[in-house]
Amino acid sequence: MNIAVLVNLRARRGSEVMESLVQRFLPRARVALTRSLDEARDWIDKQLRPNPPALLLAGGGDGTITGLLNELRAQGLALPALGVLPLGTGNAWARVTGAPRPAVALKQLAAYGERLPPLRPFGLVRVEGRLAPFAGTGWDAEMIQDFKSQLAAAGPLRGTQAGLRGYLGAMVTRTIPRHVFGGGAPQVSVYNLGVPALTVEPNRAIRPLPHGETGALLYRGPAGVAGAATTPEWGFGFKAFPFAQVMPHRLSVRVYGGSVLEATRHMFKLWRGEHPIPRMHDFLVERVRMDFDRDVPFQVAGDVIGMRRSVEFELAEESVQLVDWHQLSNLVRAPRLA
Repeated sequence: MNIAVLVNLRARRGSEVMESLVQRFLPRARVALTRSLDEARDWIDKQLRPNPPALLLAGGGDGTITGLLNELRAQGLALPALGVLPLGTGNAWARVTGAPRPAVALKQLAAYGERLPPLRPFGLVRVEGRLAPFAGTGWDAEMIQDFKSQLAAAGPLRGTQAGLRGYLGAMVTRTIPRHVFGGGAPQVSVYNLGVPALTVEPNRAIRPLPHGETGALLYRGPAGVAGAATTPEWGFGFKAFPFAQVMPHRLSVRVYGGSVLEATRHMFKLWRGEHPIPRMHDFLVERVRMDFDRDVPFQVAGDVIGMRRSVEFELAEESVQLVDWHQLSNLVRAPRLA
């Protein structure tokens, strides 16, 4: 099988060691170790365009695979089957698909033989011309920026501030205090620009949203977090969008109108994706626009890209097939590596 592997050396766990692991388990695979989008773009143009792979493995975080998707699309290449190797920080797609440690993942692929592994389809969010598994505004984007600022200031202690501990530390010491002593959440107006919207009952049943027709105002009020996704997780196992795949051909859009202190009280319920949550509003839509009363931080697949006052989210025409590591593991029953 024609396999290509891209490893982002700037990812949290990116390393040249990955090259030797690929050569050990998948000796015929093409490998690229990149440190920038320009390097990845050049590799795609010179290596993948003339000979498109059947399976493309991406070693990095959600930003890495999202950037890879968009570069393939920009170069007019059809999206191959993709496998996520968890080398990043949040690793939302990797966790949802059950990706094991890279060495185990590569061993499982090798054991499965010369055929495509089991795949799981995912829709994509289109926002500002980009494709992504999730995007949003509010505390999530602020926390990402606070986490990166905290890392930059950590110096020799940088290692102690990485991962989930670092995110939680940034949230407690930076994001939450800013809102407790700040001016409160922005106000948002959410408009349905697609087919009539659906919503989720307290018993998790899906039903049409009353007055949710095309052009309708779905919600107006405070928005601590507001975003859209086609995958349930935001990273670290946080099920920020638990209804992302319950209805085919729909985006999961969530708006949380509670205060940061309310969110803190409900933190574990929010983390587990419990429903209902007070002041949480769920919509299943094809396309929406969010207009805010002030500029808000905006993130796409975990990368903060600036401030926005208005954002449109829509379900992309494109979709992607990801390696279903859960199924693959059951099929090959590869022993865990030490």
